[in-house]
Amino acid sequence: MKKTKIKTLLCLYKAITIAMILLFLTFASAVAGDGNMVMIDKFSGQKDENGAPLGWELEKKEGKSDIRIERERDNFYLHFVSQRSSFGVKKKTKFMIQDFPIINWSWKVSKLPEGGDVRKKSTDDQAAQVYIAFPKFPATVNTRLIGYIWDNETPKGSTVTSKYWSKLKCIVLRNKTDKRNQWFKEQRNVYEDYKMLFGEEPPEVGGISLYINSQHTKSSAESCFDDIYFTKK
Repeated sequence: MKKTKIKTLLCLYKAITIAMILLFLTFASAVAGDGNMVMIDKFSGQKDENGAPLGWELEKKEGKSDIRIERERDNFYLHFVSQRSSFGVKKKTKFMIQDFPIINWSWKVSKLPEGGDVRKKSTDDQAAQVYIAFPKFPATVNTRLIGYIWDNETPKGSTVTSKYWSKLKCIVLRNKTDKRNQWFKEQRNVYEDYKMLFGEEPPEVGGISLYINSQHTKSSAESCFDDIYFTKK
């Protein structure tokens, strides 16, 4: 009985956390583009008082958040380390995905959470997650999210509906078969992915989030992100 209550509370906590993220992303501010792209961040090497990169907000779900900004030659990048914890950063943005449909970013994973599998609540841990929010009124119950994730056990190319939020659809881009400690550059047509996942035209983009977690598997994970932006093609 006690374990059942704990699981119920954890599910409720995650649902409330998602609702708070959605509410935050509803009040989005515009990100300036040069006509050909919308730059989300290249990461400047600076952080705020909570450890998040400037312009982002820390979202801490469970355990300690370990966020670092590191440098290779002249390039800065974001580095997450999770020890039985769940955290991320979120940034507001506002534009029509039809105008800038292609998301571009680079990421690498040094350590995957042991047994992480997005298909099960008990093992829903990933070393690297990129989420794009599409607020629809009322945002706390109606916003759609697309997640591009680096899972462990789930086959690449799988599409999975979150066990915690029915309007969160994830696409597994990479898993344990990919090399560790190697940068991979990703490019996805978010507009086409949205239509495929939700069967409708997307509303305005409201924000983007980067996450890591390993609390469900009681293990650890480590990942890095760099140069996130949207382009016309």
